[in-house]
Amino acid sequence: MDSDPPDLRLAGLAVAAWLAALAGLYLPARASLLVAAIAAVVAGGGGVYLSGLLGRPPASVRRYGWTAIAVLLGVVCGAGVTAARVAVRDATPVRALVEERATVTVDLVVRDDPRLVRSGSGRPATFLVAAESTRISGLDGHRVEARVRMLVLATESAWQALLPGQRLTAEGRLAAPRGGDLTAAVLWSTRPPVPHGSPPGLQRAAGTLRAGLQEACEPLPDERGGLLPGLVVGDTSQLPDSVREDFLDTGMTHLTAVSGSNVAIVVGAVLLLARWGRAGPWLAAGLCVVALVGFVILVRPSPSVVRAAAMGAIGLAALAVGRPRAALPALAAAVTVLVLVDPELAGDFGFALSVLATGGLLLLAPRWRDALRRRRVPVGVAEALAVPAAAQVACAPVVAGISGTVSLVAVPANLLVAPAIAPATVLGVVAAALSPLWPAVAEFLAWLASWPAWWLVTVAHYGARAPAGALPWPAGVGGALLLAGLTVALLVAVRRRVVRRLVAVTAVAAVLGALPVRLVAAGWPPPGWVVVACAVGQGDALVLSAGPGRGVVVDAGAEPGLVDRCLRRVGVREVPLLVISHFHHDHVGGVAGVFRGRRVAAVLAPSWPEPAFGRDLVQVAAGSTEMFSAPAGWGYRAGAVELTVIGPPAPMRGTRSDPNNNSLVLLATVNGVRILLTGDAEIEEQQALLDRAPTGGLRAHVLKVAHHGSAYQDPAFLDAVRPLVAVVPVGQENTYGHPDASVLDRLTRGGARILRTDLDGDVAVVTRPSGLAVVTRGAEDPTRR
Repeated sequence: MDSDPPDLRLAGLAVAAWLAALAGLYLPARASLLVAAIAAVVAGGGGVYLSGLLGRPPASVRRYGWTAIAVLLGVVCGAGVTAARVAVRDATPVRALVEERATVTVDLVVRDDPRLVRSGSGRPATFLVAAESTRISGLDGHRVEARVRMLVLATESAWQALLPGQRLTAEGRLAAPRGGDLTAAVLWSTRPPVPHGSPPGLQRAAGTLRAGLQEACEPLPDERGGLLPGLVVGDTSQLPDSVREDFLDTGMTHLTAVSGSNVAIVVGAVLLLARWGRAGPWLAAGLCVVALVGFVILVRPSPSVVRAAAMGAIGLAALAVGRPRAALPALAAAVTVLVLVDPELAGDFGFALSVLATGGLLLLAPRWRDALRRRRVPVGVAEALAVPAAAQVACAPVVAGISGTVSLVAVPANLLVAPAIAPATVLGVVAAALSPLWPAVAEFLAWLASWPAWWLVTVAHYGARAPAGALPWPAGVGGALLLAGLTVALLVAVRRRVVRRLVAVTAVAAVLGALPVRLVAAGWPPPGWVVVACAVGQGDALVLSAGPGRGVVVDAGAEPGLVDRCLRRVGVREVPLLVISHFHHDHVGGVAGVFRGRRVAAVLAPSWPEPAFGRDLVQVAAGSTEMFSAPAGWGYRAGAVELTVIGPPAPMRGTRSDPNNNSLVLLATVNGVRILLTGDAEIEEQQALLDRAPTGGLRAHVLKVAHHGSAYQDPAFLDAVRPLVAVVPVGQENTYGHPDASVLDRLTRGGARILRTDLDGDVAVVTRPSGLAVVTRGAEDPTRR
């Protein structure tokens, strides 16, 4: 280990300012001011005592006393500054307008790039725009001069083209923010903004370069061409959903956002060139500053980018001037300044990850690199292993608190892709810089950069599909603190050789012992499963087992990522038949997820063509895959699956919901288990089925309860089915009142065991020697993913 202890003199000040600012975001301004005043009094008294004016304190007291005073000063600064900003946020005139949900006209300045937060067929796209108001005018002509932060939720596409720094006027209705930040109000706007003048020149220049990079990437395959702008400038607008999900599952999603690592790569490349040219320390530092400013212009100087630039430049600047031990004090000073300038950063996960990653690179990576070199690991290999491992270990507590899982593939995946990140980033930056001047060369450089990008996509693809790739972990602050405590304890303990050997032996034993068990006897899907109802929120998606790696899929939920992950969990790689019961969004919105990385042989859809947007969505996703309709009585077989279309007996018109009452109703048999799949069939279609079915023809072991268990059920139909198991696919805390209590009571009285995906997560029905059984995977935290 390095014998020089880290310089942590400013760490207490930074951490105290950070935590005090974070608490201040949730406290009234008066409470924060009271905390700041108490800390100031205690710090003043301690300073007087330690200075010797009231007696000479012992040396040990002086040593730790000044550290405590630095912590108190951090509390004073963090709580005081945040209290001032919260007082502005909660100013009475603005709060009164918010409480009235007033319709207003607001003069705004855009603070960051607009983000698409909601999109789907039949639903308007919604854009989230961070802005700052300068004037708010009510319908009565009353004006409030207020510089407060606002979030605009807009449905007009004109908002998407705005650049940071753009001044504009917008109309909409005010709503209360969620709290925990400096946002004073949310503005819901359905009208286009009225711009005033042009955006700042730097922002226009950034837009030109970013557009040039997008054009250079257009000839590339979709996955690589969509990823490269994300690696270089954080532009993920063209990134395929499948790549996005794979990066999330493998702990690599930080690579698609501008962070300190992007800055470190670009500035580090300039630093290496400067040293190769034998430039002096100060000249090298100056070149790094120029590169830093240019990179910030390229990716747009928004608050998140400025934060990333500050974090990523700290270590390199210290190294450039030949004083690496100054990096940690510089990091602490930067954290303090950034939190005091913008207290909202204290509650930003991206800020926490940037700080922790930078701290890990400064504290852990050099020691791990040197330890590897002492064990005769080559210099380049040692660096490549130490840097991503240190960053992952430092960030793991926050990631675990957010996701509720600890990824077992994140560190190996990041180690594998580490050599490819720098070439892709540097080539992409040069391509963007040259795109306005020399488009052909920019396109060639983008092609070169696409090969390391291909490696990232490949690692993410296979890492996301690794068995036992993540372990459940307590979510929230408690889970983050628990993992942080365990990590610190382990890092301290492994300084002893005996502990290191014990940890190594335990880790190897765990891998060799537990992993094969997970591979051979995986917990999900359970052996003998015949049908799985996927937990996809307020929507339907079910899988019938057609053999190893094969499954007939019925409906696809509303989100592609959710159904894709469910099919991965059950190991479905081939879909001989995809059945769409009807074209409502909660059954077809996720259809693209079924096609991700899978062969879909055919698509069975209802003959009822409405709603048209749903049918169009399925047709686009299916592409060249055969898509057909079938009448009642049509039969199909794939492996162990036999199914028959039994409804609708005839087209139904003039009902409460014609799309629902023309849902395909299927009677499937899998390994002797009869399963009735009812789509969203309501009373009218259920009565038609009951009238035409022979006695006992609707009996089934398993019933997929129609329309998420809504009240639109025919009691006689439920009695005729008389299932042993009733599965209700339904979303957590949905606003429709699903499932209806009277429907559940009727099924229970008929002897059915009721399973709900909102409470039980994925639900599997299995066959065992003793008979039919059900296994549930457990509901996930609705805030995850």
